[in-house]
Amino acid sequence: MSESVFAGLCEIVGTSEQVTIRREALDFNELLDRQLISYCEVIMMVSGSHREGFRLRGSDLDLMYWPNTHRVIMNMSQSEFYNTANTTMILSDSSGSPPGFTLLQLLTPSRYQELQLACVIKNDRVYISSSIWRQIMCDHAIPNSKVHGPCGSGALGTMEYDTAHCFISNFWPPSASSWIDRCHSWPDPEVVNDIFKNGCHFVAIGHPLGLHENEEWRMSFSRAEYKLVYSMNHCQFLTYGLLKLFLKEVINQQSEEEINKLLCSYHMKTIVFWAIQQNTLPYLCPQNFLAGFWVCFKLLLKWVYEGICPNFFIPRNNMFLAKVHGSAQNRLFLQLHELYKKGLACLLESFSIKPYITDVLYNPRALICTDERLILSEFDHDADLVQESIIAISKDFAWGDLYCVINAIHTIEQFMHLPLTQYQVVNLQALTTFVFKNSAFILHNMYTNTGVNKQMYVADKMFRHLLKLAAKFGYVSDMLYLAIYYYKTFRYRKALSVIEMTKVKLAQPYLMYMGCADRDKYTEAVGGQSWLTKRQAIAMDIGLANNICQISELIPEQQSAIQNRWPISTIPVFVMLHFLDFLCNRHIDTTLSQAALDELQFLVHHDWVLSIDDAYGDISWEILGICQQITGNLQAALYSYQQSLTQYPHHRIQTATQKRIQDLVQYDPNL
Repeated sequence: MSESVFAGLCEIVGTSEQVTIRREALDFNELLDRQLISYCEVIMMVSGSHREGFRLRGSDLDLMYWPNTHRVIMNMSQSEFYNTANTTMILSDSSGSPPGFTLLQLLTPSRYQELQLACVIKNDRVYISSSIWRQIMCDHAIPNSKVHGPCGSGALGTMEYDTAHCFISNFWPPSASSWIDRCHSWPDPEVVNDIFKNGCHFVAIGHPLGLHENEEWRMSFSRAEYKLVYSMNHCQFLTYGLLKLFLKEVINQQSEEEINKLLCSYHMKTIVFWAIQQNTLPYLCPQNFLAGFWVCFKLLLKWVYEGICPNFFIPRNNMFLAKVHGSAQNRLFLQLHELYKKGLACLLESFSIKPYITDVLYNPRALICTDERLILSEFDHDADLVQESIIAISKDFAWGDLYCVINAIHTIEQFMHLPLTQYQVVNLQALTTFVFKNSAFILHNMYTNTGVNKQMYVADKMFRHLLKLAAKFGYVSDMLYLAIYYYKTFRYRKALSVIEMTKVKLAQPYLMYMGCADRDKYTEAVGGQSWLTKRQAIAMDIGLANNICQISELIPEQQSAIQNRWPISTIPVFVMLHFLDFLCNRHIDTTLSQAALDELQFLVHHDWVLSIDDAYGDISWEILGICQQITGNLQAALYSYQQSLTQYPHHRIQTATQKRIQDLVQYDPNL
């Protein structure tokens, strides 16, 4: 049974190789961020379960932001390490706060207006109010977010997110010094040292029982936590994953409304940390995998009974203090105890895990494969690799100036001389093709107004070369950027030639798109081949940086997105294919142009499952409406724009859509 559940979790959570791909993609991207945006004033870090390597359905994306020019110190002597002329100093004062919480005293002025507005005066000292800061910064990163704990929360399509605007300290807090003394067997000394020298963060929420709840800040060890999760072996990591599933599918499903939110996945993570450090989970393997789950479940039962959940870094911080107490605590304990009395059979109540247990119960002599190399197919490996590299690239890099491009090229050159894993190589290739594509359009916009024909001819040749390199080393879909450039420079026949070649490649039966393909045909066509060969069997959606003009027909949408702090427009590849086909053939063959529009209309109206992600409905309907308006079919265009407004506003283009509708109605009041 242990082996079967282990193998099942490798499918649900991921094999060690899949988890490594996910972690290395994010780690490498963060490393690139530090190189590429060192001049930026705000730093961003992915944290939580996504950073740890989970991709469970329904799990959210946790993002932390902090001003790079502000630093929290633990005592006044630490200010000597900073140039206070360009660094705003903040002092942590935890003398009157519960363990794990502190007040933040502003020592030197900050030029951030948001921070100035969040300041309050106490005993002639200036403190930063966590409640005011949280409210001000709630939708700063992503508009229309709602306050949830210390974060701004919301959803981007099917992905829920939490954004925390916090402050960073390069120093380890004295109240967590006991953690270092406990690290005898786990984690390794180099991990402890790495965690210690990177300090901690402070997130905007106070202790509900503290004297200064509205001003207090909670110490956050998010960076330390993902380093600890990285230090787990795969059985320990899957035990953590099993506890997360058990909480979501069993404990919280059975609980009455009052107690189904007393426990959270952070409590499960804390349990695993303590169990490993107390040497109760060190020797897990597939054969005794469920023994680890049972150790953790018993520890959870003990903590709920006692009403004490000690924070892993600051044990005096009882994370149950304000939540798990009184009658709710008693009812939660009774519920958990009923599950405990069932023994491991309680796992049958998890719909994700049940099939892997019943398979063994019905066929106890079945041989269970626990070799991760056999559990993970080549197709799944490639799909994960593509998805993670795209996530890593699309997050931050929407540049519109030459300085960013030059900095990126220097960064790529530096990394080329370092020993890289295969996963890092894939991410570096993705970054390189991204730089090639953006560079061509940025430089073209710079050269367009020079008026020097010979200079423009040489530059044009260079731009085309960059885009051809991107097409050669990128995915099949990257050919469309060359077609976009030809359209932008009025070479419609050349653009159509590229579009036709792209159509042929996108029609291949083995094509992988959005992580989906005919597995057998994909493996038969490119299985065992080099990554350079495989890339030509993969298509991704088209990302257009909103601060770079690439297709003039989309300028209003890009301007609307920029106003709403949205850097990239992501267009489904087949929508872009027919869009370009329509635009180019308008100047060549009106019959073919109408045929392209018919294809686009069918795609947007009917082919959502295979070709258009739900999150991209707004831009897809918008593009269809633009094409219909160009042909003079204003009634159809109006319907498409109205449909765009009903979709999830992923691209923040509503302002442009409403303006297009307004223009249509003004032109023809009968619409």
